Amino acid sequence: MNADQHTAKIAIEIAHPDLGIQELVFEQFKAYKNILVGHIGEEWNWSLHSKDAYGKTISSISHEIDQVNIFKQEDWPKLITFFKPRIMALDEFWFDAKYGFELFS
Repeated sequence: MNADQHTAKIAIEIAHPDLGIQELVFEQFKAYKNILVGHIGEEWNWSLHSKDAYGKTISSISHEIDQVNIFKQEDWPKLITFFKPRIMALDEFWFDAKYGFELFS
């Protein structure tokens, strides 16, 4: 999760230094996409091998909203409404899917 002066973002980020393994983990998430969408109730953005803010290659599954500011107290309810159900949905997804990722641990 990340929130700043302009946006709020929630993501599953795969940052393994071996890009081949990173891609395998990303593909495993794609295999579980229907389960993930079933839990979160919406489509997210899928990005294989993009650069993060530090220039590191990552893969991510993310969703974000604009026009929110973490430093404005009046935006906090919108941020909570954005993050809370998605955090809970990701937790439920992981409960169902975690065994499919044991190979990578």
